[in-house]
Amino acid sequence: MTAPGPRPIGRDEARDVPTRWRIASHTVLGEGAVSDYVDDVVITPGGDEMHRQYLLHPGAVAVIAIDEQDRVVVVRQYRHPVGYQLIEPPAGLLDADGESWLGAAQRELAEEAMLAADDWRLLIDMFTSPGCNSECIRFFLARGLRPAPRPDGFVVEHEEAEMEVCLVPLADLLDGIYAGDVQSPTVVAGALALEAARLARRLDSLRPADSPWPARDVRRGNLEAIAGLG
Repeated sequence: MTAPGPRPIGRDEARDVPTRWRIASHTVLGEGAVSDYVDDVVITPGGDEMHRQYLLHPGAVAVIAIDEQDRVVVVRQYRHPVGYQLIEPPAGLLDADGESWLGAAQRELAEEAMLAADDWRLLIDMFTSPGCNSECIRFFLARGLRPAPRPDGFVVEHEEAEMEVCLVPLADLLDGIYAGDVQSPTVVAGALALEAARLARRLDSLRPADSPWPARDVRRGNLEAIAGLG
């Protein structure tokens, strides 16, 4: 008898489904400046227990900013864990109380590239490494670029003090990605999403920049469930 193959699904089912298995216990194994390393004892639907260790991350935004000459704004930033100076889009953490996701993206573009944009759209949402990290990133597309000052009170320090802001033609950026020369997940995902949207002529039908972000609601529910453990 032939084993059944993959079940065909359509657009209605081709989506991620929020699901929460019961957490029996939650232990912080290590506290960090950005992320905590935690261990959860999770109860499966079949009643088994399993330990899952992961980084509890605040989330982030990234900005794919493109000018009228099809050049993408990138920064060259040192990333200590991988030992590379990576080409990345302007991006940053969701760590300011009361700040909207779009507001965070606008702030990061001003802080890192000293730019503002007249046209903001939502490109993609992504979990960076869902097997070991709770980080979710929202990617914005920014067009109609213009110079802007850095926000009041922003201090350039650490890696950002050594960053170089550059403009790279989108075609060259894509060539670098396919050659394996450009490896940061934010720029790889963002540039490929931009190119796919361009080829499909979807740029002007992308989601509004202030669209709901279901992953953030799920994250809040997960944190509430953890807090409820005492």
